[in-house]
This record gives sequence, structure tokens and C-alpha cells, in this order.
Amino acid sequence: MGGFIEGRKANKYGGIDQFTGNKMETVTVKLKERSYSIHIKEDIVKECGKHIKALNPGKKIIIITDRNVSKLYYKTVKASLLKEGFEIHKIILKPGEHLKSFLNTVKLSNKILSITPDRNSTIVALGGGVIGDLSGFIASITLRGINFVQIPTTLLSQVDSSVGGKTGINTNYGKNLVGTFYQPKLVLIDPKTLLNLPEREFLCGYVETVKYALINNYSFFNHLDNNKSKIINKDLKFLTEIIKTAVQSKADIVSQDETEKNGTRALLNLGHTFGHALEKEVCYSDTIKHGEAVAIGIVLAAKFSYQLGFCEKTIITQIEDHFKAFNIPLTAKEIIYEWDINNLLTNMMSDKKTENAQITFILFKNIGETFLARNITTKNIIDFLESVF
Repeated sequence: MGGFIEGRKANKYGGIDQFTGNKMETVTVKLKERSYSIHIKEDIVKECGKHIKALNPGKKIIIITDRNVSKLYYKTVKASLLKEGFEIHKIILKPGEHLKSFLNTVKLSNKILSITPDRNSTIVALGGGVIGDLSGFIASITLRGINFVQIPTTLLSQVDSSVGGKTGINTNYGKNLVGTFYQPKLVLIDPKTLLNLPEREFLCGYVETVKYALINNYSFFNHLDNNKSKIINKDLKFLTEIIKTAVQSKADIVSQDETEKNGTRALLNLGHTFGHALEKEVCYSDTIKHGEAVAIGIVLAAKFSYQLGFCEKTIITQIEDHFKAFNIPLTAKEIIYEWDINNLLTNMMSDKKTENAQITFILFKNIGETFLARNITTKNIIDFLESVF
């Protein structure tokens, strides 16, 4: 890893999977009695039953996945769990952001309750961020909380949504505005699943990986910037390395501020205030994917920081040049040429980080040095939006 994890010693590679004797990377999210492990290893999907059994859960397991992921991994996961003596129930959903709704929460809750789970039963989320967010929310409210395990199959879910215990669904007022903090018992990450991802989905996850570097790790940003070809070519050894670094970054932040009370965890929302506003404007459709919206939001945060005098203009160039190498969109106008500024401002006002009618922004002082800005005036925001849209 070369020491690019800034501010602490890089963890040595060479952990061992107790069941196979093979090399496995492990990150621990340290939350006292809610602490849990994140195991990262090629083909760990094939061995998931042994890792879940080690938790000593009840016999009944409910696998929640979508049609696309089911075709790729359901049989493998089921076989591994059956081998360990579990009773398997499956719920296969139609893929899409629309799943994260009140309507689907009710339908899914009733389906799960019809299986008659008990407090020791386990929900296994097999899929991307949507499946993880929805499954985690359902797990947190079913019988006031049952076991929850994540097997994330996209880069976005591996480095971000599967870690930290945020669950949620969308409403007409915004994204993830209804949800809970509910930690999984275990996260199993198989980098090989990334080889089956459409390129657009892979790049959306990569944006979230870069986000950790931009927040507080300049050395990691340089490491990514110097190894773009390995990322483009999906070098599994390198992807395992950067997944671990991103996950460790998030685990460290979550351990300091699990429920976003002291401001530390809010830094993870870099790019999201602008990004969520864009997503809401297109009704969370595939017109703009979450990762694309975050990338544009990060660039906007850099430009806003420069306009307010917090950072140098070179910060914008560095970020844009990095994203450009992957053909990641840099401006909202690349998606839709005309946007309604008033609508975007209204969307931003409904963001979870808004307090006392003031929007909280995560802004830049430098690459790897961000901060929470809470006293930005509405005029500042409107002037900025008018200058970029």
C-alpha cells in the first residue's frame, strides 16, 4: 500500500481466512457492542455460509436481492448457506431506485412477516446500494430489529452504502429522508463481482472511492491518480487494495461519529448536497446515476469553495482532470442542458443536513482537506447557481 493512508499507519496485508487458510483483508468498524467485521476477498461469495454461521445466528435466513443480481450470485450464495444447514427464503425484486419507497417497504415487510422470522433470523442483502438500503431499513424495523448481513455486489455499495449502518427509503421530499442507523452484523465484499458490473455502474462506485481521498487523504488521491490504468483495467489486486482503503476510511469516521452528531460523519456527504438536488430533479431516474450526481456535486463543491475564497482554483482542475480520465461527467449540462435554479435550491433546502433553514455544505480548503460550512447565505448560493447553470 506504500503508506498512502495519511494520518495513521497503513494496515499490513496478510490476514487469513480461518475457513480456507487463504489471504483475506479485514476491516473492523469499532462501535463497542455493535462492532462488526468487513471481510474483503476474491470468491468470498462462495464461502459466505461459513462466515455467516460463525455469527451463531438462527436457522432462518431471508435473502433479499434483485433479478439482475439473482441471476449471477443467488445459486452460489444459496448453496453455501445450505451447506451450513440454514433454512433459506428468497425475495427477488425488480431492480431500480423505485424500490426505496413506503409502498415497497410495506409489501416487503408483509412478505417477510409471512415467513414468520424470529429475533435470531437473518436478512442477507445481496446486491447494490438500493437493496442494501432497503433491506437494512426492513431489518431494523422487523420485530424491532433482526440480524442483518450485507453482501454488496457493486463498487458503490462495497465502499459506501454497505458500511456504517445508514438505511433508508426515498420520499416525495427527497432521498433517504426516512431511515434508521442500524449496523449489520457482517459485511462480505468480493472484488470479483466488479467484473460483472456495467462500466457506468463501476464508475459510479469509483466516484465514491475518490470521495474518501478528497475528504481527508491527499496521499490516497495521488495513489489513485498515478494508477488510473489499473483502475480502468480492473486489476483485482489493486481494486482490493483501494476498496480496503476506502472502507477503512469510512470505518474510522463512523467509529468517531456513528449517528452524525458531531459533524465528522457529515464530511462523507461531500458532493451530495448538490448531487441529491440533481437526482431529485430527474425523479431519481437513470438520466443521472447517483455516482454521476456525486461527481458533478464534488466539482460544484470545489467551484463553490473557490468562489467563496476557501481554496485555490487549481483544486478544481485537479479534480476535473482526474474524473475526465474516466469519462465521468463534470457538469450537469452534460446530462441536461437547462436546469431550474429555483427547483435546485428548493431541493437543496430539503437536504438532511439543513438546519434552521440553512444548508450545510462540505467544502474544500485543499485536496484531502474538507470542512463543514454552515453559515452560507441564500444569496451566496443563488449567485453561485446562476454562475454555473
